[in-house]
Amino acid sequence: MMKNKILAFAILFFGLLTLFLSSSIIFDMFGIREKEGNYVLAVVWANFIASIIYISAAYALFTNGRWAKTSLIIAVIVLIIGYIALFVHINSGGLYETKTIGAMAFRIILTLTFLILTHKFNKK
Repeated sequence: MMKNKILAFAILFFGLLTLFLSSSIIFDMFGIREKEGNYVLAVVWANFIASIIYISAAYALFTNGRWAKTSLIIAVIVLIIGYIALFVHINSGGLYETKTIGAMAFRIILTLTFLILTHKFNKK
């Protein structure tokens, strides 16, 4: 049970950080939009949606809800769609930051790790 709580805190922290950063770009808060350079709006929105899903998955883990895995599966799908949109944007000649490619790959891998750990810790 303690593993679930630690995992829930990690997911919650990542979700809140992602929510702050993505909403700061979308709503142009704190000058973060300008600092991000050539951001791809579809990626930012995918991250924003995923952040809300992370927070719901953390809540599910805190309350022993079995739907945490489903939430994380949806987050992976949203992020993959965002990743595909990034490559469509790149192939269309759109401006982007090179770091976005690696950041999205990292985010997808981290979310898959959260999903695997959630599955492992909630086997019954």
